[in-house]
Amino acid sequence: MTVERAPAAMRVKPAVFMVLAAAFWAGNYVLGSVAVATMTPFDLTYLRWLIAVVPLLVIAQIVERPRWRTVLRAWPLLTGLAVLGMLAYNLFLYEALNFTSAAGASLINAANPAVMALLAVLLVRDRLSGQAVVGIGLSLLGVLVILSGGSWQNLTALDMNFGQLLMLGAVLVFSLYSIWGRVLRSVPPITATAAQAVIVLVVMTPFAITFGVTWPTAVEPLSALLYIGLFPSVGSYVLWNLALRDTRASVAGIYLNLITVFTVAAAILLGETVPPAELVGGVVVIFGVVLTSIPRITLRARRSPLTPRTPRFRRLRRGTGNTEASAVVVPSDPPQNGPHD
Repeated sequence: MTVERAPAAMRVKPAVFMVLAAAFWAGNYVLGSVAVATMTPFDLTYLRWLIAVVPLLVIAQIVERPRWRTVLRAWPLLTGLAVLGMLAYNLFLYEALNFTSAAGASLINAANPAVMALLAVLLVRDRLSGQAVVGIGLSLLGVLVILSGGSWQNLTALDMNFGQLLMLGAVLVFSLYSIWGRVLRSVPPITATAAQAVIVLVVMTPFAITFGVTWPTAVEPLSALLYIGLFPSVGSYVLWNLALRDTRASVAGIYLNLITVFTVAAAILLGETVPPAELVGGVVVIFGVVLTSIPRITLRARRSPLTPRTPRFRRLRRGTGNTEASAVVVPSDPPQNGPHD
């Protein structure tokens, strides 16, 4: 008897999709720092979702074929999520990029999964394994190293980069967004993203009309805006959600660490200097997140050769002893709870 194995292409495709999604989200940091040189965070956030909303709606209809009446009934929850995850998070992020580097912002943002797990314990009474507690502790220690520049005196004197403090606000907002997003079960993820983009535009448009929004005219900021509006805002969401169909959440969560890796690598290639303390802190953060996200290591008793292989026994075994720490899925923007872009 031979066991059929999935074609190699089917096994590789989800990994490729997640790597591409992380790379696109990383570009949001690098090119976001270019855009905010001539654009306000409000303009960049508004124009980003203005560009993305139609492609998201079209792709959601083609891929998920949602019941739009169900989507409309979920508007209160979708509104809260849109204000937190797509509006507040991006305003924090883009304002932070006025004061800190793309690499510095992404290193702080790497702690998002650990902060999310910690808030889930405090707010919704989630349980953590000892392994996850250690991982959260390491991640928070790494954040302190980044904020202090490796100097305890800077930390005690509160002499820290204002942009990195803004990124802490972004991490907090996005963690709340992701925890609250667990409640949203009736709306598919790409559809939820599209609906939230619509809501953000509805909320921001009165302010845009009152105070005005300026499209960039120079080549660099305009190119950065178009990239942000299409690749992180549309491409990452679609690729990530397609990959999640064939990937465990715990594995997918680890791929999110590539956002920081790609951002730091791009920043270095572009000539940006990353302080050694930030690199060390970032490695500690990522290691802690991986430790938090991977399934808890357990020792399973070997099955006795005399144990019957009946369907009923297999059902009982599947229902017990299969606890796995849930990973944070998201970048600034997650698919539904989304990864951070």
